[in-house]
Amino acid sequence: MAQKQQRKVNWFAIWISVGVVVALVVVAALVIWMNNASSGPGEAPQGSNINSETGAIAVGEGSNELDTYIDFMCPICNQFEQSYGETIQGLVDDGSITLNIHPISILDRASQGTEYSTRAANAMYCVAVADPEASVPFMQAMYKNQPEEGSTGLTDEQILAIASDAGVTGIDDCVNSGRYSKFVTNITEKTPVKEGNTGIGTPTVVLNGEIVDLTGDPQADIVNALQ
Repeated sequence: MAQKQQRKVNWFAIWISVGVVVALVVVAALVIWMNNASSGPGEAPQGSNINSETGAIAVGEGSNELDTYIDFMCPICNQFEQSYGETIQGLVDDGSITLNIHPISILDRASQGTEYSTRAANAMYCVAVADPEASVPFMQAMYKNQPEEGSTGLTDEQILAIASDAGVTGIDDCVNSGRYSKFVTNITEKTPVKEGNTGIGTPTVVLNGEIVDLTGDPQADIVNALQ
């Protein structure tokens, strides 16, 4: 009788051990899944003018490719737009180039924790998905209203107002939820780095696969390079 009782206790202990092992396996699998989910590429924007692999928002249909990597908190990016924007738009309009805009986020650290660069880039994708033709007007308006580096940046409500002025509404959920924020983070890491530099810089400009040394002269840097 004592032996039967002992055997029953042993089986109980074995099942408890098995249950603990199974629980540990489940927890480990859950941790791995959560880590993969948090570090994954995130939802990619889908639009007629968006390359969901490179993050490029395409403007125009020229045979030459001009890629610009910009951060909406970056004051030099704003200066680039003021100096080069008109020339670039002219090249788009006459069919010389396709402009590929890459909104990225390297200056989240400069917005007092609000991650303005990521939020602004996310909003750019929200606009491009909703209305491809509004992409450039929205970008230009964001530069016109660019906050100072080191400030908290624009609020989501202010960004939505800028989008509305550019003719795009109905993207509140996309902007407020940061729908493409993880995608922005992932795509930022793929920004080309100029030889000799230690990290990503903005603006980075690439013409037909070659990084452009910006001198402040769009005629010399871009137009002449196309000839």
